[in-house]
Amino acid sequence: TLLLTGFLMFSSLVFSSEYIMCPGDQLEIVVIGNEDINTTAPATNKYFVRPDGKLSFPLIGEIDTTGLTVSQFTNMMQIKLGEYIVQPHVTVNITQLGTTRVYVLGEVKKPGLYELVKSHNVLDAIGIAEGYTKDAAKKKVFLIHKDHKGEPLQINLNDLLKKGDTSQNYTLVEGDLLYLTSNGRIDFARDILPIISVAYMINDINED
Repeated sequence: TLLLTGFLMFSSLVFSSEYIMCPGDQLEIVVIGNEDINTTAPATNKYFVRPDGKLSFPLIGEIDTTGLTVSQFTNMMQIKLGEYIVQPHVTVNITQLGTTRVYVLGEVKKPGLYELVKSHNVLDAIGIAEGYTKDAAKKKVFLIHKDHKGEPLQINLNDLLKKGDTSQNYTLVEGDLLYLTSNGRIDFARDILPIISVAYMINDINED
């Protein structure tokens, strides 16, 4: 019953969240009733989110999409264009999803390097690695960002699955490493050393 409850909450958390934009996304952006802007756009009004999370648009220049949903991005577009156009109406459609490559290691059924599509959070990463093993210490999951700045983030997967604490369901970015430790006392050689070793690999992920 506990396993079923966890799975159902896992599913609802994954599919109820609105898509967070990421590098590689291809967007179709149209400013309705303003053909002057649309004709200065790329062919078929397609725009790509660059690896730095930004894209350029006529009149307003660069826009940072990091952490934004499509509706939040659309609202931002309308606010920025409102400085030049009276009550602009913008439509944004994603015509192609970008992918985010992350490492999922430790106590998961299939450790490895994975490409996340559509959504890019902790539960997505664990799900694509076919879930955690029976030996996983769900209170001690670590997230290391590719820039290695600061201490690894410790995630309590129990709070996420049992209590619905979505603050634990961090969004992952290209090159991140998610590591599930083993139950019981943390052993340096078994649990920490692999994190340090793989951290060096992450620096090369964008060169593949």
